[in-house]
Amino acid sequence: MFEFLGKGAAVKAGNETEVKASAAGPVVAWAQQGRAAWGPRDIVTLTRSGFVNNPIGFRAVKLIAEAASALPLIVQDADRRYDTHPVRDLLSRPNAGQGRAEMLEALFGQLLLTGNGYLEAVGDGTLPYELHVLRSDRMRLIPGVDGWPIGYEYTVGGRKHRFDVNEDHSPVCHVKSFHPHDDHYGFSALQAAAGAIDVHNAASRWSKALLDNAARPSGAIVYKGAEGQAQLSTDQYERLLSEMESHHQGARNAGRPMLLEGGLDWKPMGFSPSDMEFQKTKEAAAREISVAFGVPPMLLGIPGDATYANYQEANRAFYRLTVLPLATRVTSAIADWLSDFTGERVNLHPDLDQIPALAVERDAQWRRISDATFLTDAEKRKLLGLPALEVGDEG
Repeated sequence: MFEFLGKGAAVKAGNETEVKASAAGPVVAWAQQGRAAWGPRDIVTLTRSGFVNNPIGFRAVKLIAEAASALPLIVQDADRRYDTHPVRDLLSRPNAGQGRAEMLEALFGQLLLTGNGYLEAVGDGTLPYELHVLRSDRMRLIPGVDGWPIGYEYTVGGRKHRFDVNEDHSPVCHVKSFHPHDDHYGFSALQAAAGAIDVHNAASRWSKALLDNAARPSGAIVYKGAEGQAQLSTDQYERLLSEMESHHQGARNAGRPMLLEGGLDWKPMGFSPSDMEFQKTKEAAAREISVAFGVPPMLLGIPGDATYANYQEANRAFYRLTVLPLATRVTSAIADWLSDFTGERVNLHPDLDQIPALAVERDAQWRRISDATFLTDAEKRKLLGLPALEVGDEG
């Protein structure tokens, strides 16, 4: 598991055993005590406002998670690429309720929304029988005196379950995004886009309020005053207010004619310059959200963006700059974690040759390497990311 790199590699020097560990580990562990794991915005509220109640955040997360989970995966070691392998079989059916795509989509979604993804292994210490994605908002990392995790605590409905980490392997695979100020938890794109999400949601509420008000700016009823009467009586004012609320407000009353009695005149009010800029502010906030997640605005249907020449270029950039880095990092972490159970080092990564969005790039690369007569077959295979041998080859 990648969390253990540098934790405690034992090296024999004569008759003594020297244990290598980070000198900053105890300081890191001490610094984490007594403070909240999350930032000033709790992750449940942020997820509700940025994913559940925001179409841009929802679509960005779904687009990335679905694309990354649908990538075909390759299982190989230093020598061979495997068509059949226990790791491949486990990932194809990780548990009774999910297939590979469903499990990976949940893992990618948790990582995008919270900055942390947790995968639980169910088994007896060998290759797990099942894999389950755990909710990040329910998980708490328990650091040891040296700063490295000694366990994870999962809380559901007031009940807690602890996963203990031993020297050989961990029952939980913790994948996290980079966080500059936290040693144990990751920083999510949703947290970075929190300000833009607030602006976008506020603009949506403003638009809804405008629709409820007949989708037009408000106006004023001016009382000119009949002879001998300078202002409306209390009863007249209350009746006028009641009729306005019941007969002329709301979307169902849009366009309904207004009948004004003597002395009353309607003065419509036009949009102010700030009202006219409101839609542009909402679109700018939507672009900021898409940028935080790494999704080209064109793919989310956001108008006013001409960064890419066409949709195909935007889609290629989306896969190359967002989907592939995320999928490669997560699958590599899963492969290292599962290798701790089996003792056999395997590599798990996306198959670039089966991604339609990258077909043009891959065709050009294959053609360029194939035409390089000064390279041996082994060198060509290495440049293309292929192992030295295929399954069934000799030598």
